[in-house]
Amino acid sequence: MRDLLTHAVEDYLKAIYDLSLNFGRASTTQIAEVLDVAPASVTGMVKKLASTNPPLVEYQKHRGVVLTQDGEKIALEIIRHHRLLELFLHETLGYSWDEVDAEADRLEHVISDKFEQRIAEVLGDPTHDPHGDPIPTRDLEMPSHATLCLAHLRPDERGSIQRVRDTDPELLRYLGGHGIVPQASFTVMGYTPFDGNLTLRVNGQEEPVVLGTRITQQIFVERE
Repeated sequence: MRDLLTHAVEDYLKAIYDLSLNFGRASTTQIAEVLDVAPASVTGMVKKLASTNPPLVEYQKHRGVVLTQDGEKIALEIIRHHRLLELFLHETLGYSWDEVDAEADRLEHVISDKFEQRIAEVLGDPTHDPHGDPIPTRDLEMPSHATLCLAHLRPDERGSIQRVRDTDPELLRYLGGHGIVPQASFTVMGYTPFDGNLTLRVNGQEEPVVLGTRITQQIFVERE
């Protein structure tokens, strides 16, 4: 099985896992968009992953793809590598939170299990990465995580930032500049129905910040 686990295969399994969390089954179009490859290439790869022994995915034409138990285990291992690396780069090497995703993408495939465990021990067996995403446990169980989107809150509601999607470095730099990071507290001061903009006061700062739906849909919170 290890001979089959090229970097490309691991990227596919990780992408399918992430998409399945939101959509149940990942379509070949969605996978192609995430990985920036042609849909025909995706179809060929998922057929290959469905025919391995044991199979890593279940694929049905026009119904999409879902990981098998074996495929999910591999995906969670790569996600654990990735998120531990992100935290190590951030806390130990001083990378900013908008830089760590790209670096971890390059490193996640090549570190050994021993190196992964050493990172975890040095960091004190952390549970979340710099963006607030949960780190799978050593037993490859995914902890629960916040699923309430900031876009759903309305004026006078309060809460704390729990996680931010890490796919857009420019957005992370913008949010970090306004103190909108995991564990920051906030109050919703205003909402404009015609465009969905929210006005927030973050960490009690005097100057509020206005965020559009493209941003608020990327932020997940715990409501007080």
